[in-house]
Amino acid sequence: MPTVPSILGFGAIAIDDIVYVDQPLSAGKGKVLQTARTFGGNVATAARAVARLGGTAGFVGWLASAADDAVLCDLVASGVETAFAPRHPQARPVRSRITVGSDGERFIAYDDEAMLGTASDFPDEVLSRAAVLIVDSYAIRSMDVVARARDLGLAILGDIEWSSGPATERLIGLCDHVILPLGFARTATGGRSPAEMLDALWMPSRSTVVLTDGGRGVYYRGRDEAGLWHLPPHRVAVVDSTGAGDCFHGAYAHALTRGAETAGRVAFAAAAAALSITGRGGREALPTEGQVTELLASTNAPSAVELKSAQLDTGT
Repeated sequence: MPTVPSILGFGAIAIDDIVYVDQPLSAGKGKVLQTARTFGGNVATAARAVARLGGTAGFVGWLASAADDAVLCDLVASGVETAFAPRHPQARPVRSRITVGSDGERFIAYDDEAMLGTASDFPDEVLSRAAVLIVDSYAIRSMDVVARARDLGLAILGDIEWSSGPATERLIGLCDHVILPLGFARTATGGRSPAEMLDALWMPSRSTVVLTDGGRGVYYRGRDEAGLWHLPPHRVAVVDSTGAGDCFHGAYAHALTRGAETAGRVAFAAAAAALSITGRGGREALPTEGQVTELLASTNAPSAVELKSAQLDTGT
């Protein structure tokens, strides 16, 4: 049996057709500057980010049976282990069409009629040799596997962006590291402020709750420290924000396997995500560990500040 990576993940894997335009999306229309076809998907990109950072990651969602399948070959070339992924002749990736504006913001139109999740009989023998399992919203299709991984002692990192109702609520309940876009957290909790959302998502079984808010930074709460915290964003030249959240999840998982505490994990992930948006596509600018360390050591690197009662609203 090949060595089981420290970080496993299953969920969306995609082929993205990206169009770059010369106006912000709010302009309503713009001239096409460039087009590109790239590989993407939440968990697949997170796994690739881990490999780029020097960690070990394996994609264990459904993959096509053919040895020359483009998605499979891309994962292998990226240093992501695929030996433990279940195979099916009808497995195919999510197909996405992404428009990226001049400000780096993007709109994603996707077709997710695909085999997502993983095999219901995914072996405990493999799960038990890993340290972290990354899942996204599609993991509701393989909830029993997530629950078994939790029982086996893996850290469950949830990258949840949309809800299917009670199933999604159960999935979030299984995650001890919950990392959500702030917009979804607002919808899921009904909270107005980051503090209210962090408190609503907290439970004794949690290790960390993180809310990502793009250019406004990151809000978080961790079991190993008191208080609620805001980490302002790094000031970088934004080219394309596609995949930034996926990079954040991968970098967070990598820092978790290195023993970093909450503040260190969040700072490392935020720096990696900031570097990832300085290039086109969701993967072109995925950073190395050295690049992240250098950014964190720079004189203008942001420091986390505690959220006070007078700082409850996001201003949005």
